[in-house]
Amino acid sequence: YHDYFLEGIITPETAAALRRTVEALLERGAVIRNLENLGERALPYKIFKHNLQHTRAGYFLVDFEAPPSTILSLLDHLGRDIDVIRPTVLKHQPPKSDEKCPGLIQPNYDIKFRSRKK
Repeated sequence: YHDYFLEGIITPETAAALRRTVEALLERGAVIRNLENLGERALPYKIFKHNLQHTRAGYFLVDFEAPPSTILSLLDHLGRDIDVIRPTVLKHQPPKSDEKCPGLIQPNYDIKFRSRKK
């Protein structure tokens, strides 16, 4: 997953920043699965980036698959984009296996009580 903050809401500038990001992913061999707009929100704290102070940003989530070797190049590219405030890449965890839960394992009370009686 790729999550990053952009200034403002969907304006032509925001659309251009999204386009640049998607093109950068495609150039590096990524396959984009989903693009989701999470809306504009107040940032949890002030962020100073590119000599500007940001208090609000548009959040976007891009679900993609790419070789791990491309991540550093992508982060470097996004770090230089003046419209991207904070790029973040998270590894997608595959679903856990369908093993059955063994349930609650009862502690061995005999061992616990014997150690206290001494």
